[in-house]
Amino acid sequence: MKHTILGAGGSIGNALAFKLLDKKEDVRLVSRRKYSIFGAESVRADLTSYTETLESLKGTDVAYLCVGLPYDITVWKETWPKIMKNTIDACKEVGAKLIFFDNVYMYGKVDGKMTESTPYNPCSKKGEVRVEIASMLQNEIDHKNLDAIIARAADLYGPYITFSSVPYLMVFSRYLDHKRAQWLVNSGLSHSYTYTLDCANGLYLLANCNEAFNQVWHLPTYSPAIDGKSFIKIAAKETGVAPKYNVLPKFAVILTGILNKSVNETVEMLYQNDSPYIFDSSKFNNYFNYTPKSYNEGIKETIEFIKNN
Repeated sequence: MKHTILGAGGSIGNALAFKLLDKKEDVRLVSRRKYSIFGAESVRADLTSYTETLESLKGTDVAYLCVGLPYDITVWKETWPKIMKNTIDACKEVGAKLIFFDNVYMYGKVDGKMTESTPYNPCSKKGEVRVEIASMLQNEIDHKNLDAIIARAADLYGPYITFSSVPYLMVFSRYLDHKRAQWLVNSGLSHSYTYTLDCANGLYLLANCNEAFNQVWHLPTYSPAIDGKSFIKIAAKETGVAPKYNVLPKFAVILTGILNKSVNETVEMLYQNDSPYIFDSSKFNNYFNYTPKSYNEGIKETIEFIKNN
């Protein structure tokens, strides 16, 4: 099959690309800067342009929408609906299946486990945008206009992580620079993290399973969730430093956000850090008989990858 990754160059786009290439698949990478990986075709396209989106998808069997936009609600409101509409319309025109790599913002604050049947109840502006674009795709699925999958993950860690990854910014990079780690709001709460290579494996398995289409799937994520203290302790051990860290309280993030626009964009998402954040992927694990990477193994492999790259 021809696999086309829309939004190549990010953590999941890279993890997926190398997975597909390892499986000897035909891979096309689509990005605004013509991001390239040896062995894959590389195409430059602006996905806010329907003409360029359509051209980039010609000959595609399965498209993966893995776009990562700047963390700016103004950009999200304007750009995400355009990208989703163009991708849907282009996939319909060329006859490609679509897998949308999504997050969990549309669920809002959940009391208990997040599952595929958790209702949309966003408590953030970014969550409202995710509801809009997920609903656009779900509507096409419901009307049988397109074979598609919505594949969701929790917060990410693992190989190929980018500067948008909180564990990378606040733990891994700081310990490797011999600095204290940081944690948001409460280090004693359980919080699920999805390993990037588990995401790639999950997307590949879904793409090759016709029965998996036209459903929502939570990508494989280790259970039980881990608390901040335990995450930090493992990371410190693997980097050979003392497990020292500071907790950033909510008011400190809010105050910093007054002067820093990038930090201010994260304030509305702090609800994910002041209560347990439990992501359930048992549907996927049971269907595909899949065991996600444990946090001990995943954190160790992540640090090894960062050191070597």
